[in-house]
Amino acid sequence: MTSQQIASIQIERQPSPERLQKIGISGWPIWTKEISEFPWHYSESETCYFLEGDVTVTPDGGKPVTMGKGDLVTFPEGMSCTWKIHRPVRKHYSFG
Repeated sequence: MTSQQIASIQIERQPSPERLQKIGISGWPIWTKEISEFPWHYSESETCYFLEGDVTVTPDGGKPVTMGKGDLVTFPEGMSCTWKIHRPVRKHYSFG
């Protein structure tokens, strides 16, 4: 799969508490990470909800996307990217 065939990062800004409850966010594990920069590859899709942080994710060959506290984000399967964490991250996440 080439980068042209991979779906883009989807961001839902400030989803309602009802929306978060409907998808079961509170039962998802939490991931934390300090200020850093690193490459990442999604072997399956990931949906996450940022409790804290400020991040720029740049897909390989694509434009930077900024996200952070209060954002519900879906990263597509097959995407390779670079994460640049500007403020420490704490997020709920679910793969698949």
